[in-house]
Amino acid sequence: MNDESQNIEYKRSWSDEYLKWVCGFANAQGGRIFIGIDDDKSVYGLTDSHRQMEDIPNKIVAFLGIVADVNLHQKNGKEYLEIIVNPSNVPISYKGIFYYRSGATKQELKGAALQQFVLKKMGRSWDEIVCEGARMEHIDDEAVAYFVRKGIKAGRLPENAADDSTETILRNLDLIDDEGGLRNAAILLFGKRPSKFFACVEFKIGRFKSESDLRNQDMITGNLIQMADKVMEVLDNKYLIRPIHYEGLQRIEPLEIPENALREIIFNAIIHKEYPGYSTQMRVYDDRIWLWNSGGLPDGITFEQFMGEHSSCPRNRFIARAFYLAGFIESWGRGIGKIRDEFVANGLEAPVYKEEMGGMSVYITRRKGLFGENDTVNDGVKNTDNKCVSAKNDGANDSLCDGVNDGVKWTKNELAILHEMSKNNDITYIQLQTKLKISEPTVRRSIKRLRLNMMIVREGSDKSGHWYVTEKGKNYLQTHK
Repeated sequence: MNDESQNIEYKRSWSDEYLKWVCGFANAQGGRIFIGIDDDKSVYGLTDSHRQMEDIPNKIVAFLGIVADVNLHQKNGKEYLEIIVNPSNVPISYKGIFYYRSGATKQELKGAALQQFVLKKMGRSWDEIVCEGARMEHIDDEAVAYFVRKGIKAGRLPENAADDSTETILRNLDLIDDEGGLRNAAILLFGKRPSKFFACVEFKIGRFKSESDLRNQDMITGNLIQMADKVMEVLDNKYLIRPIHYEGLQRIEPLEIPENALREIIFNAIIHKEYPGYSTQMRVYDDRIWLWNSGGLPDGITFEQFMGEHSSCPRNRFIARAFYLAGFIESWGRGIGKIRDEFVANGLEAPVYKEEMGGMSVYITRRKGLFGENDTVNDGVKNTDNKCVSAKNDGANDSLCDGVNDGVKWTKNELAILHEMSKNNDITYIQLQTKLKISEPTVRRSIKRLRLNMMIVREGSDKSGHWYVTEKGKNYLQTHK
């Protein structure tokens, strides 16, 4: 006989309490319960096996509404029963409570876990549900336009998509149901303030010198389609390092972690997060980075399969499809392999993945020698796209405010750079230096400030990308001609 496992349970005698185990097996992948066998797999035997062969199936039907096979076996003159439970296509409850077999344990499903389970059994995902109270006025047109630009550039949306209205784009993405209701995915992907409808949508980043020594933190909020850009922007400007080296006379400043791989890791955390759930969290230490998102592996995929070749099984189908059409991800489940290959190609240890604490963790080792013994991390105000967090040393007095440095006074150089980028989105740092007759540090400092305040964004890589003046930047230029 096999040991007790996810699909096998041994009981010395029958108790109606074990209907919970039957329920858990039916809601999971099915399984077998042996009655009359000890945990050490020795046959204890039953004295009333024939009566129980009638009672147990009847109780399973009466209390659970399913049919299970109950078979009588004999070994060394002792009888025992085998209850075979098939997985159910619909949710099964016992006395109004839903149980689920996970590993070798029986779990009672509640709250968000129960909601996710019921939706999955119905063949639906949480992001598919209509968001109560959501209307078109809650959608950010700029976020939709950003998605369209990305999709056209990636060749996954037709060029004439740029002429479509916001509502047409959402309907083409099936983010509006037949009755005109906006799905959860519509608000998460393109909402002006998704946090108005859903808790814990934010992406939290903290800088730690030790487990108990938090130096500063950022909380990035807003729509999901632009969140990865915001996270990368904050990481680049505040948390990660660009070690300088020279190739000939050219100064090279690559990010310490391969940017494409890091962005892919962030995409995965956003797409596969369990919504609703806990905030996505990233801890940056001197020697490592830890990223965690709520929600474990999809059912039917083992950790070994996850780390190798596997089919794409997104938890949030509508969110994943939008990210695919925007050119952010592939749809073949190859992301983990691509990330690993890019790290190794850059002489770095491959990230380590773990399923823990009800979610997925990624551990990234940072290069040695990035910090000296006396290096410190600056504290102060940490800005994000549409929220700002004042981070104190102990992290206990956080405060949120709308906007990012609204009312800031811009220098002549910053306004000149903004104006030049509005005319030529491919302009380079060197061209700005020459045209405006300013130094390289001034250009870099000015661009950094414009980006932090979301007057401009960088779309694409440093080499092949281009600048984009946001609506905020355009409005400022329009009123300060």
